[in-house]
Amino acid sequence: MITATIVDDEPDCCESLVMLLERYCPEVKVLDICYSAEAAIQSIKEHQPQILFLDIEMPFMNGFQLVEKLGNLNFELIFTTSYDQYAIKAIRFSALDYLLKPVDREELQKAVQKAAQRPHHPLPQQLDMLLQKLRHPAMPVNKIAIPTMEGFILLAAASIISCESQGNYTSLFLKDKRNIVASRNLKEMEEILDDYPFIRIHHSHIVNINEVEKYIKGEGGYLVMSDGSSINVSRSRKEFLLKKLSLK
Repeated sequence: MITATIVDDEPDCCESLVMLLERYCPEVKVLDICYSAEAAIQSIKEHQPQILFLDIEMPFMNGFQLVEKLGNLNFELIFTTSYDQYAIKAIRFSALDYLLKPVDREELQKAVQKAAQRPHHPLPQQLDMLLQKLRHPAMPVNKIAIPTMEGFILLAAASIISCESQGNYTSLFLKDKRNIVASRNLKEMEEILDDYPFIRIHHSHIVNINEVEKYIKGEGGYLVMSDGSSINVSRSRKEFLLKKLSLK
């Protein structure tokens, strides 16, 4: 049995999440429901849940402020939120989990399964990244957290040469010759890398502009990267790429 606490100021959202958990995640036992971040602090200390479902948008103290107040976390953290571009981007930077409202049952099942299988709770570095990105949304952080099947890896964005779609996953090709498989799809990686000199050149490829060595002409053409790899450019993205490379 996995124990959980729900923190959300909207009773209807709490009831809906409880119903979904009872129906589709019977392995989860809800220990408490808190309608404010203030109430959650005492509840978490008392009940010691294994998973915290935490709403972001709450009055007086929001979910991020609660995380900051708690400090080191000894539970799995799953944010719940209506779509907020900047909040979600910050969460992705830190390799933490979130669910969009209204919560989808399949996404809920995936989030619970991932939480149950993770080898460790959120680390201080992840929380630092989250808070840094929230405080300075337009400022690139020194490193990004890349979630993998084993946990997460801290990487400097500049160390990534290219990214290739692998369905719901993304292969990252690094300057040190490593190939890391991230538990994020290419669209999510594109959003995370938006603050850095990366560009989508194909439906399945993102490249680091600083690691492009050659552009070879053709219908769409292709790029030769610093690691010697060749990556096709789609016709629809050719013009934009050439502008970025200042070749047109």
